[in-house]
Formats: sequence, C-alpha cells, structure tokens
Amino acid sequence: MKRLCVALFAVLLLIPRIAKAEEAFPDVPAEAAYLIEANSGRVLYAKNESARLPMASTTKIMTALLAIESGRLDELVTVPDEAVGTEGSSMYLRTGERIPLRDLVYGLMLVSGNDAAVAIAYILDGGTAAFADRMNARARALGMDDTHFVTPNGLHDPAHCTTAKDLALLGAAALENPAFAEIARTQYRKTEGTNPHTLKNKNRLLWEYEGGIGVKTGYTKAAGKCLVFAAERGGMKLVGAILNCPTMWNTAKSMLDAGFRLYTAKQFVSADTVFLIPVQNGVKKTLCAAPIRGILYPTETGGEETFAVETSLDPDLNAPVRAGDTVGSVSLLRNGVVAATVPIVAAETVEPAGFGYYLRKAVSAFFG
Repeated sequence: MKRLCVALFAVLLLIPRIAKAEEAFPDVPAEAAYLIEANSGRVLYAKNESARLPMASTTKIMTALLAIESGRLDELVTVPDEAVGTEGSSMYLRTGERIPLRDLVYGLMLVSGNDAAVAIAYILDGGTAAFADRMNARARALGMDDTHFVTPNGLHDPAHCTTAKDLALLGAAALENPAFAEIARTQYRKTEGTNPHTLKNKNRLLWEYEGGIGVKTGYTKAAGKCLVFAAERGGMKLVGAILNCPTMWNTAKSMLDAGFRLYTAKQFVSADTVFLIPVQNGVKKTLCAAPIRGILYPTETGGEETFAVETSLDPDLNAPVRAGDTVGSVSLLRNGVVAATVPIVAAETVEPAGFGYYLRKAVSAFFG
C-alpha cells in the first residue's frame, strides 16, 4: 500500500491559546499557571508556564503513576525502615508493616504521605536515587522537558523542579490511566494489611467543585501552595496547575469556572462516520473505513473562530488491506491551522483478487 501523501498524527496536537478568551480569565495570583482541555490538548490559559519552580507534593502524581504502571498494585509489600518517620505529611507507616502497594498509593495521593512515597521508591527500585532515575525517564517520555525529579515526595531540593505546563501535562496523562483516575477522585479509603489506616482526601475540589476529579495538592515553604486540579463538564476535561499560589483553592475554582464559561465542546467529527474508499486489485471495489475516534473540540463561546474539516484518503489503495490499516486521516482546522488530526482506519479486510477470483467472475459472466 502506498504511503499517504499527508502526514498522519495518532495524537491530537497542542495549539496556541487565543488571546481574546485568555483576556477574559480572572486574575490568577500564582507565580505560574496553566490550564488545558485535556481531550484536545487546547491551551486555555497560561502564565509563566515555562518557569522552573519547586513543585512540593504535586511530585506524587508521578510517584503514583509509576507505582500503578509497575503492575504490582495488588502485591502485599513490606514497609522499609527508611520510609518510617519521614518528615512532613504522613500516613504513619510502621517498619515491617504489610500493606498492598495499592494502599500505599492511596496514602500517597489522599493524605500526601511522604512516608508512602519513600516506601514506594524502596519497594520498586531499592532507594530514592534509583527511583528518581525512573521518574525522570518517564518525564522525558511524556515530554516534560523542563522537569527534574530528585525526591519521590517533593520535599525541597534545589534541583527538584518543574513548570506549570509540565505539571498540567503530567496530570492529564495520569488521568488517562483508569487506576490513577479512580484513586485521585476517591474521597475516603480504609486500607488493608497489618495496620489499617483511614484516609481522607485533602483535595477540597472533590467536595466543593461540581465535576471535580482530582488531582494533587502540595506545599513546602520553598514552593508555596501548589495544586494540580481537574474537572469534567459538558464533554470537556479541564486540567490545570498553579505554582506558589496563596489562594490556590479559590484560584483553581475561578480558572475552572472561566474555562467552562468561555469554551464549549463541539463535535466536529463523529467516530461513527463511515468512509467508502476505492480499492484496486481487490475482491471488493470499495471498503468501509472510519476514524479511530471522533473530534470533540473546545470552541470559544460566542467567539469568532473559523473551523473546517478536511479529509485525506489514500488515492491509490491496493489490496490486500487489513482491518485496522491506516487508509487516511481527518483533520480539524481552526483559523486555517491544524488543531487536531485523527487517522482513518479500514473497518474490514479486502483480500487481493487472485486467479481464482477472476476465473469465477469469468464463469459467472459466461453463464449469467
């Protein structure tokens, strides 16, 4: 099958923010802030988003994600002595305590247990330094180019830093993991193991904001108050990050309110759209194809943006074609610039027309 003449992108592209809507956002009294619509990647607000700053316990989003991705959540683990008595917020682990790794993640996320973070680092990698290497490798894979992890819990270290942009991207990526999303939105948890703990989530947005789904608080004297936050409404998932913000709860709410007020999700392409594409040298002359997902995109409420949908299909499609093969793409253009591109894939298999096919066709024509 010939290559498509247009570039295909399997993920939605980030695009620049629109100043008109940004100007309508309330004052954000944070040293740095960033807000995106996670499903599309559209940037809704940004302030000093690339400034490298300490992140405090928002670090634990990465620690939790790596623990989940280890595939060991249901394993009963032993709390190492190195974790016990870690300074700051704690789930009050005991040396030798047996607890499911899953519940260490709950303690990490709900009550911001610094001891849980150290325990996870030792259980997965034998120490915090090796675990930091794992954290940094995962950060690079997520495109967090301005982030450097030193500790698993965010206790201050001059080299431990991130940006509001990187944190929001991390929060959005973590929420794509169903186990992480479930833990992040949990209000209460009673742990299992030899020393049960009763946990209450410190994230007030789960109680105080309609559609709140997480994500993580943070505070140290050096970092100030930090928050990664998220909410879902009207087909949009807004994820934001604020660093060094003394009014983090009210600020997060006002940013979310503005995002939901100023933008409205619109379905430009349905996942149920069917394309009929000509096939050469196949047992069928056409095949059915469909986009791998729809394009639901946030538009400025009452704005003057222009949108167009463009489809690019392989003009020289030759059999064999297998179900799932990429045969084109559909793109959404905002103000003439590509905002999102989704591959179109074959919904059926078309085998090549061999000698037997043509023989049967000739016989049918002769006797027909």
